[in-house]
Amino acid sequence: MKKITFLVFLALIFQVAAQAQSSSSKQETLEIHQLIQESFDSLFSGYHANLVERYYSPDFLLLEQGEVWDMDFIKSYLSERSLKNNPVIRTNRFEFIKTEIFGNRAWVAYHNYATFTKEGEAPREVYWLESAAALKTDQGWRLELLHSTRAELPKK
Repeated sequence: MKKITFLVFLALIFQVAAQAQSSSSKQETLEIHQLIQESFDSLFSGYHANLVERYYSPDFLLLEQGEVWDMDFIKSYLSERSLKNNPVIRTNRFEFIKTEIFGNRAWVAYHNYATFTKEGEAPREVYWLESAAALKTDQGWRLELLHSTRAELPKK
């Protein structure tokens, strides 16, 4: 009887631990998804070069259509875009495929849809298939790498 009680007790401990880990994992997955959404909204829609460190690690790289964009390149790109008159308005939408978290590291695969609108022009939609690597720091999750491949929009 003592063995059965002990086994039931162990099973309960493992179940509680698994639920706590699952809840923590769900929270971290949400944080990573929000990081991606907010980074695109702030940086590639809002062109806020001063916010790059909020979303990216210091050694961040973006692999964009065969080009390598480092932090200096991204800050310069965003600064130039912010100075344009009659800027293009970009609206971002993401569909997350898979997110894996391993301690303080994570990777995520997702569909990235952007609608570009400019005064006097018809909206234009662009689609990328992307992946990201993230690192959990003392300040929260930061993206270390984005890999972006332009793709054909799915047929409706």
